[in-house]
Amino acid sequence: MSDLKLGNPAVVGLAGFGMTTFVLQCHNLGWCGIAPVLWLGLCFGGTAQLIAGLMEFKTGNNFGFCAFTGYGAFWISLCLMIIFGKNADLVKSYPTLGFSANDLGFFLVAWTIFTFILFIASMKHHTALAIIFLTLLIGFIGLDAKEFTESAAAGTFAAYDLLVCAFSALYLMMVTVFAESGIKLPVGAPWIK
Repeated sequence: MSDLKLGNPAVVGLAGFGMTTFVLQCHNLGWCGIAPVLWLGLCFGGTAQLIAGLMEFKTGNNFGFCAFTGYGAFWISLCLMIIFGKNADLVKSYPTLGFSANDLGFFLVAWTIFTFILFIASMKHHTALAIIFLTLLIGFIGLDAKEFTESAAAGTFAAYDLLVCAFSALYLMMVTVFAESGIKLPVGAPWIK
């Protein structure tokens, strides 16, 4: 039993995060509708990433546990906010389900703070992880600005920045998957020693 090799849950967490972030930005840039975002957000970005986070707990990786569980919950809650909070009939019957740009703005600010904390920790790991969290932090700040100021430019900037974030997460997933095949891809040095 002691020789049993366990898979790395980060590959699923990074893939779920990267793919869902990519599709959301495609929606934010007007390239696709909201349906693929909701399905991916609930199933892969949300549920699968949440499970990956809980599996990271078992490995003793508190950073992965916090990040994947947290962002899995982010995707699930965002999707449910959109599904229930933008449904006119439901909101009419249950007004507390509705939300405004201001409400969404504060929801995003909470995640900006969460991301800032993880960004600081990510700089002790390696460049690839730090870039994911830096671009995610910048993206959340852009989305905050968009919701509070109604600035289309801030939203467009955030979308392109978050595309970089999505591909950075997919790259780090690829690093982990390829390593098992003996293909070593660079991740860069930690930003903080």
